Amino acid sequence: MRLIIISDAWFPQVNGVVRTLSTTRERLIDLGHEVEVIAPDRFRNVPCPTYPDIRLAMCTPRRVGTLIEKYGPEAVHIATEGPLGWAARSWLRRRGIPFTTSFHTMFPAYLKLRFGLPESWSFSAIRRFHSAAHATMYSTPTLRALLEAHGFQNLVRWVRGVDTEFFCPGTAAQLNLPRPLQMYVGRIAVEKNIEDFLRAKTPGTKVLVGDGPQRAQFERRYPDAVFLGEKHGEELVRHYRAADVFVFPSRTDTLGLVMLEAMACGVPVAAYPVRGPSDVVGNSRAGVLQDELAVAIEQAIDIHPDVCRSRALEHSWNQSVREFADNMIQISM
Repeated sequence: MRLIIISDAWFPQVNGVVRTLSTTRERLIDLGHEVEVIAPDRFRNVPCPTYPDIRLAMCTPRRVGTLIEKYGPEAVHIATEGPLGWAARSWLRRRGIPFTTSFHTMFPAYLKLRFGLPESWSFSAIRRFHSAAHATMYSTPTLRALLEAHGFQNLVRWVRGVDTEFFCPGTAAQLNLPRPLQMYVGRIAVEKNIEDFLRAKTPGTKVLVGDGPQRAQFERRYPDAVFLGEKHGEELVRHYRAADVFVFPSRTDTLGLVMLEAMACGVPVAAYPVRGPSDVVGNSRAGVLQDELAVAIEQAIDIHPDVCRSRALEHSWNQSVREFADNMIQISM
């Protein structure tokens, strides 16, 4: 099958959406499919306000449509609700071409945190975006329930996978810091609620891997925390392995792929009992979900690595890619 994935989130961005889409593309190609990606690098682009590492494409429906026509896909998937997504949606709708979408990011919560915009307004716009799709893919039962509560229809499942061959126990980074090592990996931004983690009264060392608009502010405010910047590839895996506990303080993520990556490396998770952690950790005993984050951290440290690894093995890429391909085949028939 020849298919196109259209996404405002793509390299050089580093986040869970990009990792999910790029790995899905690679696995689809391995299965014999042909996959083209239309991303902001195809167009003149500008930095996103307050988030300069995210590039916004300066595009029109006609320009996006020209690329779609040139490739001649059998199926089209729009992954994000950004400028590229809206332009592609407009062009495809005018021509009566079916497409799928997927819900990755809780933009209504982010916009409320950053700008005070009521979530109902944002959900209205995003629901309108996805309503034109043949199907909208969701990742977890909790997310499906939320979307249905906001009036989304034509929902189909697309579970997320983790590469358990790459993210696995093994040699750890040598971090000569007081233990236990409590690690966060991800964007250092307001929507990730990182300050709850930094404020938690726990022994040992708080280690943050990643970058973002709040990093400099937090480095000044919390001098005892260790900020290591972005890590990639095997270096990232070694840092996961070095942790005694992985801390996920977000209350807004739809999933939290980093939790699966940490568990695949044998590291337990400490998080709040909210959407995302509730689906990823659930009742697996691979982590602790508590309203008091410090309590969750202290209790999770005692979890055996084998329990964490076993939970991650339940989220295979084979199942994830198979579901995505099946969803796409339905609109190509």
